[in-house]
Amino acid sequence: MNEQPIGLLGATSLVGECLLQKLTQERRHIIAFSRHPVVQNHPQVTWQRLSTIHLEKISAEKNKIPTWLCVAPIWILPEYFNLLLAYGARRIVVLSSTSRFTKNTSSEHSEREIALQLIKGEELVQAWATTHTVEWIILRPTLIYGYGRDKNVAEIIQFIRRFGFFPILVSGQGLRQPIHVEDVALACSSALSTLNLTNRSYNVTGGETLSYREMIKHIFAALGRTPRILTVPLWLFQIATWGLRWLPRYQHWTAAMAERMNQDLVFDSSDARRDLNFFPRSFKLTAEDLPSQNR
Repeated sequence: MNEQPIGLLGATSLVGECLLQKLTQERRHIIAFSRHPVVQNHPQVTWQRLSTIHLEKISAEKNKIPTWLCVAPIWILPEYFNLLLAYGARRIVVLSSTSRFTKNTSSEHSEREIALQLIKGEELVQAWATTHTVEWIILRPTLIYGYGRDKNVAEIIQFIRRFGFFPILVSGQGLRQPIHVEDVALACSSALSTLNLTNRSYNVTGGETLSYREMIKHIFAALGRTPRILTVPLWLFQIATWGLRWLPRYQHWTAAMAERMNQDLVFDSSDARRDLNFFPRSFKLTAEDLPSQNR
């Protein structure tokens, strides 16, 4: 087993769980941090509840954690800067999102706020790391899916199961690069271990570029259904999303989501492929990527 531990913030997230699986397979020792108590037994994973940590005691300890992964929302990371310093952080890989580019001009105020949080979070991480001589890598994945637990493809699947069709604004020809959560975890692990790379940001995308309409067709195929795609005008989307917000599952659905169906959300990830030896899979859903019928 590699003796040097890795600190992991956001360990109970979808990406975090994939990272735990990958890093334990690599015989790494992980110190996993959570805001809530976690009852999981694995010889290579030590769980720490954030609310029980005393920074003074950490600073006095000899066991340090020089390398870190943060797959929690980047805007909460500044809350833990002192924690990282107390543990002697020297290198950190942080997950952001390409939403910082795609939602900053959204018609929805809440989405613009998300973009601003991502932008500000990246700026704070870079400034803090520079001040304290901590090496940093920021990864910005595109649309994440996998294990039926994401908030993107899984929501579309549940909509199709419930209503039997899926609505698309106009032609739905905006391009997408969906990335599987396992590939996001792989990129994180590679960025952490490629020590000659420092103080850089990477956009990481899926291995296939396809239109929004084609993505929906792939989802129907994974469900074993004939595609039933309805072309809907924007005004009807606006009414429909207002009505759907009365249902808890669809409270976050907005008309801006429909507007983006015809926008190309495509990013160049050639530098990540070159520097991180990153070759993600094409968009293909397996049975494991479908949410359970009971969700």
